[in-house]
Amino acid sequence: MSDWLISLEGTPAGHHMALALALLAAVLHAAFGALQKGRHDPWLTRGAIDASYAVMAAPFALFVVPWPEPHMWPIFAGAWVIHIVYKLLQAMAYTRGAYTVVYPVVRGTGPLFAVIGAYFIFGEQFNLVQWGGVAVLLSGIFGLAAYNLVFLTAARETLNAALALAFLTGLMVAAYTTYDAYGIRATANPFTFLAWFFLIDGLTMPVIALRRWRKMAAPPAPGPLMLRGVIGGIVAFFSFGSVMMATRLDNVGEAAVLRETSTVFAALIGWLILGETVGPRRAVLMSLIAIGAVIVEMGG
Repeated sequence: MSDWLISLEGTPAGHHMALALALLAAVLHAAFGALQKGRHDPWLTRGAIDASYAVMAAPFALFVVPWPEPHMWPIFAGAWVIHIVYKLLQAMAYTRGAYTVVYPVVRGTGPLFAVIGAYFIFGEQFNLVQWGGVAVLLSGIFGLAAYNLVFLTAARETLNAALALAFLTGLMVAAYTTYDAYGIRATANPFTFLAWFFLIDGLTMPVIALRRWRKMAAPPAPGPLMLRGVIGGIVAFFSFGSVMMATRLDNVGEAAVLRETSTVFAALIGWLILGETVGPRRAVLMSLIAIGAVIVEMGG
């Protein structure tokens, strides 16, 4: 299968495959974010998810895919650092703000800087129509942030911190999107990168989560928490794996922007499942982010 996927790189079929993978990642990433923000403490949920996908990735990394080339180990180390910083910032943001407040800012800030990074690292360029799409996307992001600052009353004392952390998390999204694209292109077999990435990436947050769980006065039962972790681990495989593969098959910037249509799905999840109030004005602003992503794709 890896040979077939590699043969699609730079072809029209590869472009269409990357489009489908980026949209799949959008749907799944919205679900992934809701899993982390939902029933349990975000730190505990993230630890359970990471532990689950590390365990699931281990047999594939050790016994199925080819062993990584020597030059890949420093690349894995860099990916580990970037993703740990991202996850720490994300957990801090989720503990200070509602899902429908934090998630759009995180996912909307990321693609702008991913596009800039793709220009400097991979030589990718957007045309005027695509930059117009980016402008529409950013108008939704900053309009949403401004709306929350003016009108939101819940968790008002932590709102500024939540938005600041969400913006910083978005910068890390751009960093890992660009870096992971570099990493998955640096190895002969993309599944080698994916298997070892999930194994290495999943080793740290479970330790942090376990320490937090032990310090709680009334820690949640481990059974339901780990069940959520297993579900989240499976979602993570297909969500992060899809967008990483999309960046190998086609342009990094386009994949990064298309993935941010996840904001629409996040709004629906926050409203239907988490019981958070979205409202028509915030829904319109979230939709602008998705419309901007569509313009980027159609203008390419």
